[in-house]
Formats: sequence, structure tokens, C-alpha cells
Amino acid sequence: MNDWTNRRILILGAARQGLALGRYLDRMGARVTLNDQRSEAQMLASMEGMADTGVRWALGGHPLELLDQTDLVCLSGGVPLDLPIVVEAQRRGIPLSNDSQIFMDAVPCRVVGITGSAGKTTTTTLVARMAQAAVREPQHAWVGGNIGQPLIDLVDQMKPEDVVILELSSFQLEQMTRSPQVGAVLNITPNHLDRHGTLEAYAAAKGRILAFQKPEDIAILGREDPGAWALAGQVRGKLVSFGFERLAPDQTGTFERDGRIWLQANGKAVELMPVDLIRLRGMHNRMNVLAACAIAYAAGFPVEAMIAGVSGFAGVAHRLEFVRMVNGAAWYNDSIATAPERTAAAVRAFSEPLVLLLGGRDKKLPWEGLAALIHERVDHVVVFGEAAPKILAALGETQPGQRPYTLEQCPGLQEAVQAAARAASAGDVVLLSPGGTSFDQFRDFEERGEEFRKWVNQLS
Repeated sequence: MNDWTNRRILILGAARQGLALGRYLDRMGARVTLNDQRSEAQMLASMEGMADTGVRWALGGHPLELLDQTDLVCLSGGVPLDLPIVVEAQRRGIPLSNDSQIFMDAVPCRVVGITGSAGKTTTTTLVARMAQAAVREPQHAWVGGNIGQPLIDLVDQMKPEDVVILELSSFQLEQMTRSPQVGAVLNITPNHLDRHGTLEAYAAAKGRILAFQKPEDIAILGREDPGAWALAGQVRGKLVSFGFERLAPDQTGTFERDGRIWLQANGKAVELMPVDLIRLRGMHNRMNVLAACAIAYAAGFPVEAMIAGVSGFAGVAHRLEFVRMVNGAAWYNDSIATAPERTAAAVRAFSEPLVLLLGGRDKKLPWEGLAALIHERVDHVVVFGEAAPKILAALGETQPGQRPYTLEQCPGLQEAVQAAARAASAGDVVLLSPGGTSFDQFRDFEERGEEFRKWVNQLS
């Protein structure tokens, strides 16, 4: 829709995405209803923040009668497609959309979109730093989407000469019918199966970032990740890839050799930067830098901007974030790790003896691979939250003289911090990398990470 005047829009979910979209559509002249299952008392602050708009509120549930006067239903990120009101909307033929789709329809400038099962926020942040180093007045580089502020709130300020760096989740991509001019799929590994049901459905949602590209657009794929590389045959424009190993002579992309990161294009390899420039821990973060450089090349950013983006970057909060030393042990916050595979990548980032905090809410993902790695690498494990029984079943009983040497279960994260402090010795790394979501105890992974930091800082 290009003309929103008097269009009747129902937005399901009044978190940051829903609020931003409601404000935008209200400005565009739409008749907006924000619907959330939370009560008026719980939503009071949000309602006060929207008091200067004409947005109407429907709180405390999702009554189907809301559809009687609705032209379009917009889903916020956490709203499942099997919610009865969504099912009924589809049955009635009412179209579905979301803030990212509406943003893509409205944005006047080039968009660089980034998705993946792991590493997308770190990679998006790196690319944003590169973009900010590359642009020159009056250009502006905007960053947002699944990271930071929903950009629909800022689209009116964007100019044709600007560039947008947009992180996209599988939830946002489910409704997309427009692709960014530069679209990257970092990796596709089992994640959010509690939402998508199957790995195939999850991969299909991720693939939509490329599905509507034009011949002049560019796709970036992780060539060493089977899930991402499986999309190569669907690329409609130019393909750029990234990985540790050097690519075929006729391909374009980044690789690592002799302690340096290289870009191969037009049959020639150009050195970009030494690996020593990267301050982030872990092989997975080196892969994120390779990805960011490939995306920056596709977006037309110069080598100098790539170097500036990587230089001095120590990471994003809640992603292998160093908290403090406690009695000679280093404590790290990796609350973003909401899948076992992400936890495995964090474990591999350390060579020191490990005390690992695992738990939260399970996403119907397998834990056996992580359990095998724990038996190889982790000295002490503390499990907590709803997923604890499933994790314990995957780990099995401890065996004398074999890792993990101790295995303790706690009801919640605060108790797990205390248990980890008792298990840790000088020279150890204590790592919160839960492998499950935060929703059994916290609002989101950020709140979980912030509480973890607080409790670690209270240790003596």
C-alpha cells in the first residue's frame, strides 16, 4: 500500500516493533489498532508514550472481532503464525505484513540486509561501522531492524543517497515480499524450531531475503556453511561469498591466508587487513569479520572503511562480553547464545579451563552435539531453568576423572552464578552461554545478560 489514508490496520504485539509501526502508520493517516495480550496496567507506559497519536488500543487478549473492521494485519516479531487470530485473518483473506515489509516498501535508498542463525548482530554492527566510515556528507548510514531501533520510525528522514544496514530475523522475513539490493545469509543452522516447526521452514524464511532480488542485486553467502550455501542456486544477481579457505579463481569473495584477510575479485586477490587487527575472540568472530568485509565490498565501501570498522571493535554487549575478574577467574556474558550451536561456538573460543552456565527455555533443538563438546572441553557445568532436565539427559551422569568433573542444577540464573563462583578457580573462565532462550525467567536475552552482570559484580 502506498496510500495509508483511512486504511484500517491491526497490529498484533505492542513491543518496540509494534509501537514504532503504529506511530508511523498513524502519521501516514491510517486508522491503527494496537493489540496485545498484556493488560492495560502492564501497558500503561507504552500507552502514555503513544498519547500524542490517534492509535487505539485493544488489550488483554486477541478477540477475533478485531478482524471485522481490518484491512491489514501486521505481526510483531514474537507473534506466531498459529495464533488463532492470525489463522482466522488468513482464512478471511486479510493480508499479513510487518514493520520490515512496510519499511522496505517505503525506504528511498539502498538497503544492505543481513540474516543468519548466528553472528548477525556482530556482523551487522561491523558493517554499520564500515558504512559510517565510508559515507560522506550529505550521505547518512542508518542501522537497525532486529538490532536497535526499528527503522520504520526513521524512514521519513532518509534520503536517496543514504544507505541502510538492516538486520533481519527469520520472524521478520516470513512476511517479506521485497528483498534488499544487497542481501547476506551468514549461516543456517537449527534454530527457532519451536516457531517454524521444521528446519526446512526455517531455512525457507531465511531464504526470502534473496527471493525477490533483481538481476542487478548482490547476494552474499557463507560458502562453508551448508545451509547458507544451499541457497547459491537461487541467487538472481551477482554472488559474493566468504569463508576461511580460498575460493575458486572465477569466484568473488573473502578468505583468510597467512594471517591476513583477503578479497578476491575479477581474478585478483587484494590484502584487506591482518587477522591480528581483530579484537574479537573465537573462530566464529573471525568468520563474522570475513562476512562483514564481503558485505562491505558488495555495498561498495572502500578497503579503508573496512579497516576502520574492524579496528578497535571489541564486540557487542551480551556476546562473549568480558564482565570482570573474580578471585583470578574471568567471567564472560554470552547471553545471546539461545541455541546449543551458539554455545558450542562460544566454548571453542576459549582454551582456558571452563565453568559453563547452561539453561533457560528450550527451542526444541538438539543438545547432543554440545554435550559431546562439553565432555571434551568443559570442566564444570551448572544448569538452570526450564531446559535443565533436557540438558541433563543429553549430558548423562558424570564419570570419575572425566569432564565435566562437576555437574550442578539450580532453579534460576542467580543461584547458578553462586554455584559457578564456588566451582571456579584462578585461571578459569566462567561463561554464561545458556543455549536456551531467556523467556522462562526474563523479558529477553538483554535483561538476562544485564542481571548476570549485576550478580557477577556483586561477587566478592
